[in-house]
Amino acid sequence: MKKSQAFKSGEKIMFIVFGVFFLLAVIAYVAMESIRHSSKEPMFKQTTHDNFSKEGKLGSVLYHKANCNSCHRALQSGTSMGLSLDGIGSLHDLKWLEAFLKNPEKTYGAPTLDHGFPPKEAAYVMEMPAENRHLIAVFLSELKADAGSSEAPEPPPERSEFIDSMVKTWAPKEWKEKFQDIRTKEPEPTKESTK
Repeated sequence: MKKSQAFKSGEKIMFIVFGVFFLLAVIAYVAMESIRHSSKEPMFKQTTHDNFSKEGKLGSVLYHKANCNSCHRALQSGTSMGLSLDGIGSLHDLKWLEAFLKNPEKTYGAPTLDHGFPPKEAAYVMEMPAENRHLIAVFLSELKADAGSSEAPEPPPERSEFIDSMVKTWAPKEWKEKFQDIRTKEPEPTKESTK
């Protein structure tokens, strides 16, 4: 029988360092979960909001019954295997969402990973009755994001030190001359103000 070889000193140090990092990660996770569960305030600012209409609420039920959250995340529920749908109503309107659910690849303009014709995993969405697709699209269109959140197409309305420093550091001079910061843009006059 072969005798087991002892660890070398470098291997021992590596295992000790790994063990310490692993232990610290477990302690940090337990502490964070304890704080999160005992806190009355949410840990993270909620940047996606919903104000569901009657159709939106029905669409939410259909979304969950169709098991869409097995791939997508919406309203702090679901997985992150596919695109997060929080804030999608700020990116696309109802018409676009309905068209996507009906014929994803035509609407998107390129092949999609799971949506489309069989044998794609989410092909069943195209085969749903039009009314169900409409209700799910209404639900998705009502998932709005605050300006400045990662899901929103607009920057925050107020000044942001981070954005300002990134623009100062990375934006070419030509951009600064050609484009105007939309946070400082004067609102366009309305019909009433021109009268």
